[in-house]
Amino acid sequence: MSAALDEYCGSIFWNASFLDRPDPDLPVCVERTVLVWVPLAFLWLLAPWHLATLFKKKPFKAPFSKLYICKQVLAGLLFLTAVAALALTLGEDYRPSSDSSAPKSPVVLYVNPVLFAVSWLLVMLLQEAVRRREKAVDSGSLFLFWLLQVVCEIFAFQTLLRQALTEEGISDLPRFCLFYITFGLQLVALVSSAIADVPPDLKEAVRRNPEAGAAFVSRITFNWFNRMVINGYKRPLVQEDMWDLNEKDSTSHISQEFEEIMNQELRKARIRLQRKKSKSKPGPDQNGLAKGISQDVLVMEDTREKAEKKKKKKKEKKPDESNYPKSWLVPSILKTFKWILIESAIFKLLQDLLAFASPQLLKVMISFTQDKSIYVWQGYIYAVLLMIVTFLQSVFLQQYFHRCFVLGMKVRTAIMAAVYKKALVVSNDARKESTVGETVNLMSADAQRFNDVTNFIHLLWSCPLQIILSIVFLWIELGPSVLAGLLVMVLMVPINGLLATKSKTFQMKNMKLKDKRMKIMNEILNGIKILKLYAWEPSFEAQVQGIRDQELKVMKKFAYLSAVATFIFACAPALVSLATFAVFVSVGTDNILDAEKAFTSISLFNILRFPLAMLPMLISSMVQTIVSKKRLEKFLGGEDLDMMAVQHDSSFRTAVTVSNGSFAWGSEAEPVLRNVSLDIAPGHLVAVVGAVGSGKSSLISALLGEMHNHSGSINIKGSVAYVPQQAWIQNATLKDNILFGSDLDEDKFQRVLKVCALEQDLELLPGGVLTEIGEKGINLSGGQKQRVSLARAAYSSADIYLLDDPLSAVDSHVGKHLFERVIGPKGLLKDKTRILVTHGINFLPYVDEIVVLVDGVVSEVGSYSSLRASRGAFSEFLDTYAKEASNKSDDSKESASDAEQMDVVPEGEDPQADSPPEDVVSVTLKRENSLRHSQRHGKRNGSIKVRRNSSARSKKDSEVTKKGQRLIEKEAMETGKVKFSVYMQYLRSMGWGYATTFVAVYFIQNVAFVGQNVWLSEWTNDAVRYPNESTYPAHIRDMRIGVFGALGIAQGFLVFVGTLLLADGAICASRTLHTRLLSNILRAPMLFFDTTPSGRVVNRFAKDIFTVDEMIPMSFRSWVLCLLGVLGTLFVICLATPLFTAIIVPLAVIYYFVQRFYVATSRQLRRLDSVSRSPIYSHFGETVAGLSVIRAYGHQERFLERNKVTIDNNLMSVYPWIVSNRWLAMRLESLGNLMVFFSALFAVISRDTLDSGLVGLSISYALNVTQTLNWFVRMTSELETNIVAVERVSEYTEIKNEAAWTTDKRPPDDWPSEGKVHFEDYKVRYRPELELVLHGITCDIESTEKIGIVGRTGAGKSSLTNCLFRIIEAADGQILIDGVDVANIGLHDLRSRLTIIPQDPVLFSGTLRMNLDPFEKFSDEDIWKVLELAHLKDFVGGLAAGLQHEVAEGGENLSVGQRQLLCLARALLRKSRILILDEATAAVDLETDNLIQTTIRQEFTHCTVLTIAHRINTILDSSRVMVLDAGKIVEFDSPGALLQKQGHFFALAKEAGVISTEYTAL
Repeated sequence: MSAALDEYCGSIFWNASFLDRPDPDLPVCVERTVLVWVPLAFLWLLAPWHLATLFKKKPFKAPFSKLYICKQVLAGLLFLTAVAALALTLGEDYRPSSDSSAPKSPVVLYVNPVLFAVSWLLVMLLQEAVRRREKAVDSGSLFLFWLLQVVCEIFAFQTLLRQALTEEGISDLPRFCLFYITFGLQLVALVSSAIADVPPDLKEAVRRNPEAGAAFVSRITFNWFNRMVINGYKRPLVQEDMWDLNEKDSTSHISQEFEEIMNQELRKARIRLQRKKSKSKPGPDQNGLAKGISQDVLVMEDTREKAEKKKKKKKEKKPDESNYPKSWLVPSILKTFKWILIESAIFKLLQDLLAFASPQLLKVMISFTQDKSIYVWQGYIYAVLLMIVTFLQSVFLQQYFHRCFVLGMKVRTAIMAAVYKKALVVSNDARKESTVGETVNLMSADAQRFNDVTNFIHLLWSCPLQIILSIVFLWIELGPSVLAGLLVMVLMVPINGLLATKSKTFQMKNMKLKDKRMKIMNEILNGIKILKLYAWEPSFEAQVQGIRDQELKVMKKFAYLSAVATFIFACAPALVSLATFAVFVSVGTDNILDAEKAFTSISLFNILRFPLAMLPMLISSMVQTIVSKKRLEKFLGGEDLDMMAVQHDSSFRTAVTVSNGSFAWGSEAEPVLRNVSLDIAPGHLVAVVGAVGSGKSSLISALLGEMHNHSGSINIKGSVAYVPQQAWIQNATLKDNILFGSDLDEDKFQRVLKVCALEQDLELLPGGVLTEIGEKGINLSGGQKQRVSLARAAYSSADIYLLDDPLSAVDSHVGKHLFERVIGPKGLLKDKTRILVTHGINFLPYVDEIVVLVDGVVSEVGSYSSLRASRGAFSEFLDTYAKEASNKSDDSKESASDAEQMDVVPEGEDPQADSPPEDVVSVTLKRENSLRHSQRHGKRNGSIKVRRNSSARSKKDSEVTKKGQRLIEKEAMETGKVKFSVYMQYLRSMGWGYATTFVAVYFIQNVAFVGQNVWLSEWTNDAVRYPNESTYPAHIRDMRIGVFGALGIAQGFLVFVGTLLLADGAICASRTLHTRLLSNILRAPMLFFDTTPSGRVVNRFAKDIFTVDEMIPMSFRSWVLCLLGVLGTLFVICLATPLFTAIIVPLAVIYYFVQRFYVATSRQLRRLDSVSRSPIYSHFGETVAGLSVIRAYGHQERFLERNKVTIDNNLMSVYPWIVSNRWLAMRLESLGNLMVFFSALFAVISRDTLDSGLVGLSISYALNVTQTLNWFVRMTSELETNIVAVERVSEYTEIKNEAAWTTDKRPPDDWPSEGKVHFEDYKVRYRPELELVLHGITCDIESTEKIGIVGRTGAGKSSLTNCLFRIIEAADGQILIDGVDVANIGLHDLRSRLTIIPQDPVLFSGTLRMNLDPFEKFSDEDIWKVLELAHLKDFVGGLAAGLQHEVAEGGENLSVGQRQLLCLARALLRKSRILILDEATAAVDLETDNLIQTTIRQEFTHCTVLTIAHRINTILDSSRVMVLDAGKIVEFDSPGALLQKQGHFFALAKEAGVISTEYTAL
């Protein structure tokens, strides 16, 4: 082989003597063959892949750019140089004058120019191919080719120079010149190939997303990100600074890819499930199947058959939970993202292999310092090689991480999009299984779990690989002694596993307690008004604190346990190296520990530590993900709503047809509606009436296709608009709420506003139609919400209108207006088909047809007059409703005020986001269940969450917003650097003692660590002192082992102590911060809760307290460890090579700047991420809440799009955050690599003065420092990110409190004994900057008077009660109760002596007893007595648990009437002399209403009663009536006198239809 090459070159190919000298060189033949072939081979191998683009059918053509022309010219010139070289050779050989006997040029001089000429032509083709590749700005492979080419030519470059210098002249001038011209051109080509060539049509895209225009070098070093970092350093980043996403990272792209594959996998999984079913059901179950089949035969319709099968499936599988398709989610994810996975796996593999090159280089470096006969140039080569290897390792590692994190982000996105899409079509059965909160959790927590696991998924194979390789290399070094160290490591694994399982149980406990605490917090925040009115805060504070104390106890155990784990982890490396080295030196006398062996082994052990530590962590996070996987598979694989339940066949004559339908809320449930048959002609107005719970709302739901269809069919001709009983309002502008995705037609829009009586409201709202409505419509009153909901329907101009009692939540005169102008025979919708559920008797004469429901069966259908005549169920219904108004068919029942009708809708809260109210379907579901359950089981754990807005709040808000400021302030996002005071605050709440001792202990531990390694380097020098084994004294050996071991154990012990100290300190801090937060929130004035969404407060108690509990102690510890680690490393390197100190300063400066730049940007990106994350969950919650409405209008697509946009907004800050971490890592690792290089370089320079032990020590330390540096910056920024939680918590501990709960001035014990109330020129405003709500009220109320307070919406009725309880403080004037000025006594003294029966009956989860008497002041018999008076004795007596009956969240398992009666019982129990009755307007059935009224008349005769009335007739028997208007008393006299006076009161009474002769009878 060698001979052939010699001939080919015409010179010697290889001779060892070339290298065996102080100034080595390569033979010319090698330079002309191998070094030419390597780069060209690389080029030719990659060519086919590039050239493929040239042969595409429709190639993309970018215009010629200057850079492109320049590159092609360079290649052309290079081609010419190659031709010239060939010509030169030919000329030399065949010129005429030449003497034929002269030797011909060697073959290589012909072959190389030809090779080059062809290659340069190929390069031109490749550059053209790149230009035709779409969106390509450069080619990485071409850049690498040029780089290789230039590097290989450098050898020839220096050979030629040397020759020229030594031989005093150039032997072959033309070739010499050609070579340098070529080399120059190649250098220029290299530079030009590193520049991005951005085509003009990409310019805009690149401006919005620089990554699209980043060249290869910029991509591997993440240089394209510099702009963002510099921006972030100059000023805090905002959402507008974010760049566009790459097309392939956008939600729609990801979800589309994922869904296609997911649907295939799901189909396979469903088939598997069916097979498993059919196999696993032989034998006795057959009869069950047969029954199902016989049913099938009866109902032969196709769709029914399916439902029937599903039902059967459900029935068989009830006991065992596996009734959903399994194990399809992970395969779908793998198939969707297989390319990213493969790419990242390749990078990871390369990085793992390179990791083992450094210890080998370290080994040769050490032998270089020991063996002085090795030439110096070899040392320099080793140093350079070390740098190259570490640099490549960094590049591969960062590319791998980048891909993995992007993969995690994509997986999370795919799952979130899939969950959202599924939520839009999920069936009621599947929906019953999870609350809104749980569904939102799927999107937040479970998707995040997958995100976290995919980040590290490759460690599953990479860890074992690293472990195997380390063991192999260690075996080569130390032989079998390695097994001792391995044994120690392997023993660690089960111990760690044991600790992990133990700590898992603690964590489960902790989560349970956290959930419990959050549940109570939710309830406190939702019912905060009630707590304040009743002065019940201390009781609830104690409850929360009780749970918190348990939680902290568990946390303490957990912390101690993890301290043990840390101890083991810290001891491990010391023990492992101790065991190995001790065995190694003890086994044979000829085993001497020299520096090579010791430090190579130690750096291998360091590599080994990582996979061993990661595997258990990875496995435990896999386990957690499996739980998430199950939940997601269950939800995503659940049944969809049967979209065919309602047919839309336009050949029918009727608009709505129900034939013989039976409907239930689920496939298992009993039918709620039975044998319903209805035919409704087009254009008719049909009223549906019936008692509470007779199935009116269910009928509407059935028509919407929301119910499970047991039999029969529904046909609806045309499009549908739906107004739910509980208005569903989106967090958008008023205009958007009404348009609901339709196009704006200004005239129609104005007309709709007018008929829906929204014009006056618009004048009150700050931005008119553009006012932003808070979440859940918080700044609209109940009546306004209902009108907006009706306007939405009216604007949608559908064919069929389903109106579920839209008039119950509005004032009677408004109700009348809406009926006349919108719904009724002369209204806006007169030509449409309308189905109206109503309680309002006075509308019934105007409808075309009336459907009467009794217990889910249609009992009669007909016109008003015909039904009156038939004396059936309808006339009974009329009588019931007419009874209370004696002989008038007024609409008093209907004159429900604008207060929200708080009948059914509970609202979910979830610590993740301010999540939404549930919609009507699930509520009705829950209500029906709970009514059944409470009779059957006596106990039911509902998990719905409640938040009521009392009418007081709604009115107040409509008043508040007049001013034109936004009601809900944008959440303050902290910007800029976290103040130092926040850290101090945290350390203060830890206790200074803990903090200082903790740092001291860790410092000593670090000293021990450095000491141990210095000792080791001393030990290895023994090998030099005692060159032949026999002279090595045993006692020295034993001393070396002993001290080494002792220092190792000491480290572990110190770490253990430090961790314990930190744990105790952290728990102190957690306790103080939470206690301060809780007590302050409970003392915050009501105003705070009105202007802060509860989700925001919940977030402080959930997320921020969690961060303080768990994240901050961890990141604080890691930060201290990293800081000390870095200092230790620098110390050791300087100790070994004092020259190094010169480098420290510049490196430190660069490091500082990189770190500051990064931290500023990263912190802001994190904040943007969390701020843009909550809208995803809010929007999701809102969607789940309004599902029936969205489905009814058929707007699923629009909401899907909106969801994609919200997720994209979040990704726009997540992606840069991922990149910012890689940007930082690249820069820090380069710094670390420089440190390695310099420590190696200086070791080479000063090798004569160094001992080998120290060289090994300093380089192995330097190799480790890159990781430590990286961690240090990470930890700094994590600590900064986490410490923000302390800032946020303390922000809420500094809210201005309301007045003191008790003061020195205590009123007498029996106060108020008479119950006189005196207002004197009383003025009040809601906030300092707003106008007065009550303008100087003066009046006297005598003892035991019964006062009715009336007035239109916003007259200030509720404000008056708020003032009595000092929910709002006076602006001027005073209130005296029995001569005591209420402003001078403590709030609790005042509030606990007054009693209020609030509008909406708020109950808390807990026992009935706790709901009546949270402080346990009263005996059981007192409580039974009041229950009897409140007509609840039979009900409570009938419950299994009696007074200990568990009330579900928000009283969900009691009917509204029962809740109202419980509130009455609370009032009776208090026996105070003043009772304020904020009249309930919820759709309470008349029976309950009468019970309450009569009880109040009998039991409160000795009290002063103030009734805020929404229905005039309830206060006609008051002693006096106060009429308020615009915050002033306009009339105050007995009802009779006021009616005769014919003023305001008369007008109100007339509107309510109370005016007739009977008032004289009073």
